[in-house]
Amino acid sequence: MEQVIVRTGRDGHPTAVLRDGRQWDVAAQPVRWYERINWWEVHRRMPRGAAGVDVEVLQLQVRLGRNRNSALTTMVLERDGLGGGWRLRGEIADAA
Repeated sequence: MEQVIVRTGRDGHPTAVLRDGRQWDVAAQPVRWYERINWWEVHRRMPRGAAGVDVEVLQLQVRLGRNRNSALTTMVLERDGLGGGWRLRGEIADAA
């Protein structure tokens, strides 16, 4: 999965995603949830430093830069449990 940078406001909510040198501004209220992961399918032992068995997921509606005419894209991000950063799980360009 591709690493991305999530910028947040003072309240901790995501405001933008930096990906491939481009900034995608958050255009709608983010959706956050947690998923149970089957670490044993990937590792023989639970990874050292892993905070638990859940992974944080963010779904964001974003548009390229501050261009209000830019089409909305839905990005699904997954928190990297070891490094604390974010990875792009998938994206869908919304139809206008």
